[in-house]
Amino acid sequence: MFIVVFLQQQFSLIKIKPLDGYYIDLESQKFSWKDWFSGQYQEKNEQYLNEHFGFRSFFVRLNHQIAFSLFGKAKTAWVTVGKENYLYEEPYIKAVYGTDFIGVDSIRTRMEKLKSLQERLALSGKNLIWVLAPGKGSFYPEYIPDHYKQQQGITNEEIYLKYADSLGINYIDFNAFFKTQKTKSPYPLYPQYGIHWSFYGTCLATDSIVHYVENLRHITMPHLYWEEVEMHQPINEDRDMANSLNLLLPPHTFDMGYPKLHYEANIGKNQPSLLCIGDSFFWIMYGRLSINRLFSSAYFWFYYKQAYPEDVPITNIDLNKELNQYDVILILGTNATLHNLGWGFIEQAYEEYQ
Repeated sequence: MFIVVFLQQQFSLIKIKPLDGYYIDLESQKFSWKDWFSGQYQEKNEQYLNEHFGFRSFFVRLNHQIAFSLFGKAKTAWVTVGKENYLYEEPYIKAVYGTDFIGVDSIRTRMEKLKSLQERLALSGKNLIWVLAPGKGSFYPEYIPDHYKQQQGITNEEIYLKYADSLGINYIDFNAFFKTQKTKSPYPLYPQYGIHWSFYGTCLATDSIVHYVENLRHITMPHLYWEEVEMHQPINEDRDMANSLNLLLPPHTFDMGYPKLHYEANIGKNQPSLLCIGDSFFWIMYGRLSINRLFSSAYFWFYYKQAYPEDVPITNIDLNKELNQYDVILILGTNATLHNLGWGFIEQAYEEYQ
């Protein structure tokens, strides 16, 4: 058995599917007498061999499959297995019970700054919109593990929405909308083995954002539409958490809907430019849905740290100059990230404008 493992390590006799997820691929340490006598050569090569022995990914998947199938456990640190194997991340559960609540004063101060930014940008003909994406804990509370359940407290979402209404902030609450459509939608809005809204749900949300911008700016934009929806097992983002489990056998679940998208021609239409400061819920819109086909251009500042499509860090930027380039600015995130809404963008932009 050890010889077979050694031969696989040296010659890759059998093609093995690599593990999913992010990891740093270590390199084999080159021999030197200095590193040998210091012990560095042995230490680093031990780490390398632990991650490159033959059939490693198979044995890892086998280990994870046993833990998941027999004991209902996830070997991926950030995944929580709920009832009937519904997968969660802990922040989405905390958002449901309010255990991540940051306090009324903190939220009020942030929302007052957001209102000030909205008014300032409006003077230049620009629209600032807060978009609350749905959270999986809110959408599927019935499958949350019992040991997480507790008395309902005040939530960030509750207070944010209170001040959004009282201050007159432009916002779209997809968390509430998705819950009302949970049993009415012809296709699933949230997957069992994914952490983000479904592809079908993202299509609905994108269409709603376009209509909201049209009403706000009194314009007519191109729209996406579909005449056919394919039903099959989840793919891509609709099973991102299942992929991260690195199992031998992909878990079976209910079929999901995948619209075959079409885009209206932009002849005679208005296409404002778009900037989104958001979390990972914007990725499907930005990538697979090609939201830039509905707007004249689309830029994404991921967690206000990395700028796309350039894929460069956001450092030492002149916010006043940057914001002058866009007609519509979205701040998009789920309730799991409300404790840090804007990820510093709101406070920095407010200070610059002051």
